[in-house]
Parts: sequence; C-alpha cells; structure tokens
Amino acid sequence: MRGVLALAVMLALGACGRSAPQGSVPPPAVTAPVAPLAANAVLAGVALGPAFAALAVADADARGALAAFIESCPRLLAREDASGLTRREDWRGPCERARAVSPSRARDFFAAEFTPVQVGDGKAFATGYFEPEIAGSRTRRPGFAVPVYAMPSDLVRGWPDAVKPSERTGRPPLGRYDEAGRFVLYHDRAAIEDGALEGKARVIAWAADPVEFFFLQIQGSGRLRTPEGEVIRIGYAGQNGREYVGIGGVMRERGLLGSGPGRYSGSMQGIMAYIRDNPAEGRALMRLNKSWIFFQELQGDGPLGALGVPVRREASVAADPAYVPLGAPVWLDLDRREANGLWIAQDTGGAIKGANRFDTFWGAGEDAREIAGGMSGRGRAYVLLPKAAAARLAR
Repeated sequence: MRGVLALAVMLALGACGRSAPQGSVPPPAVTAPVAPLAANAVLAGVALGPAFAALAVADADARGALAAFIESCPRLLAREDASGLTRREDWRGPCERARAVSPSRARDFFAAEFTPVQVGDGKAFATGYFEPEIAGSRTRRPGFAVPVYAMPSDLVRGWPDAVKPSERTGRPPLGRYDEAGRFVLYHDRAAIEDGALEGKARVIAWAADPVEFFFLQIQGSGRLRTPEGEVIRIGYAGQNGREYVGIGGVMRERGLLGSGPGRYSGSMQGIMAYIRDNPAEGRALMRLNKSWIFFQELQGDGPLGALGVPVRREASVAADPAYVPLGAPVWLDLDRREANGLWIAQDTGGAIKGANRFDTFWGAGEDAREIAGGMSGRGRAYVLLPKAAAARLAR
C-alpha cells in the first residue's frame, strides 16, 4: 500500500483517518454528508457540466494543475480506471500535448482538452490534509524515545482457526502466528507502545513527541527533523490490521468538544490541547485507536499519493477512485475560498468515499497545519474528462 491515506485533520479524528484503510480530521459540529454509494461514477449518474470558460480558472491555478497533471500522466496511461468514465487511450492525446504546453498557456490547454462533467448530484464536501514535520532522530538518545517502525516481518495475512475453510472468502485478515502456530490478531497500539515489537521490527528513526507522532500516523506521512537539521521523509508502508477509532468522535460523545467551560475546540489543535492538558486520559484516549501505521523512508521532494507520484500543495487532491479517475483534473467551487480551483486527483483516503468527497493537500509547515486542520468546505465539484471520454458518455 502507499503513503498518504486521506481526510482532513479534524474529520480523520472524528470519523476514520487517513491512516485507516490513509492521510486525513471538521470544525466541532461538522460531519461529512452521508449519501448512498453507487458502485462507480457511471452508476451514480454523469451529466455535462458548465463550459470550461464558466469556471473562471485562474492562470496560476492552471499552471500548478498542469505540472501535477504531467507528473500523473505515466500512471494514467498504465492503469485501469475504476470509475468507468475513461479508457487509457482517452488520456494519451492530452498527456502527449501537455508536455509541449508552455506554462503560460496552461489554462488554454485545459480548455482545449477537457470537458467538465458532474458526477451524481455534484454536491461536494472537502476536507484537508498536510505533511506534518516533527522532531526526530536516526538514533535513540535522550528526548527521542518513540520508535518509528518499518513493516515487521511477522505481519501476514491468514485465517484464524475459528473461520471454517468453507467460510474463507475474500482477502484474509492481517495478523500473525503465535508461538503455538495459531493465527491471531496483530499487536494493537497499546501493545506496540508497551514494547511488543522491540527487537522484532526495524526502527527507521525515533520521534520526540508521542502526541505529535500519533497525529503524523493519522496523516499517513510526514517529515522528521533531527537536531542536526537533517529532514527524514517517511511515508505509509502498512498497517497492523487493527480497528481505527476516531478519537475526535469519542471526545464529542463524551462532551469534551464544543463551546462552553472545560470544552475544547474540535480542531486538531483543540484535540491535541486536551491530550496535553490531561496526559493520563489523553494516552488512554489515543490507545482506543488500535490501528498502528508502519513507515518507509521516502526519497524525493514530496510525499507519494496513491497514484505513485508526489502530491503537491494546492494542486493535489484525494478522491474516491470509483468516482474520479486518479490523475484527472477536478474543479472545486466551495464555501472555503482557499480551496476553490483546479486540482488533480492523485491520492485516496480511508474516509474519502463516494462521489464528490475530496481531501485537499496543503503541503508542510504551520500554515498548512492550520488550513488542513480546519478545512471543511461544501459546494460543487466537476470532474474534467478528456473530450473523447465526455462525448462517449453523452451519447
């Protein structure tokens, strides 16, 4: 599996996370709209959208989207589209011509090559995610004691003895074989924190702050900055197969979030403040989320999305590939102005399910953390399809 699993920092904490099969958590009372899921975009219904000229795409926005689209093209041409909207050959012409386009003509390129279409009712809900940067070290030393584990060798798929052979359908669950040779659930967060993997899994690095590392796991990727100034980029390698629990939702149920005395903001920042103000309760709260993310060290200039290319600030968006072809341009018109514009679908996320559900990527840094942590936008979405694909669907 790949790195960033999607949702906004607040939604991920309140519902399910990027790290939960997928980096990513709404303001206090905001929840994602629930809509019936069709199998793919074609079954959900597709209609022609407005003319591209009516979208008022800014030149700078188009330039960023063009660069991200060009990076996506090799993958676009090599994978099947689960949405049913396009075929590989639909992308060949646009990808060939994109490489020859001057960035100053990016807007003209999208206008000439694509047709906006509406999937389902077109009502969009978007959150945000980012690439956290936290303190870390390649070696264990005072102040750096939180292990960042690579994939353990004993994490495998298999069937528990209690599951009869006749009932073994689909993909086997994740787990491990115990000393008696029985297949059992894998170690959960509490067991791993208590040392269950010591000497059994390679440690990539050591984080300084368990709370910051918990939130980095929700995002699914991030950066560790050492005291010497080295930046270690890590990305999602796998998960322990245990259930994800959104602690924001638990806190909301317990009356800890919202307005009023003694309550905390439902943002990522508010949830972190509660955990720090109440260390014992906060640790127990985090342990309710039994999911643990294993990492790999990444090379390159950005975290990898599900498409296998780096995701880019204000250009990459996570979407459900059953409704949006990964690599396709997407236009968002939301009530959050900073998230409006042209994006390229390059990622997926555990909470990013259904038509018109998106997770916008905001890069790294404090401003990215603030924007992603509070991102919750509603409005309309259009998927931009190659003209040949849109014409075929319109018949």
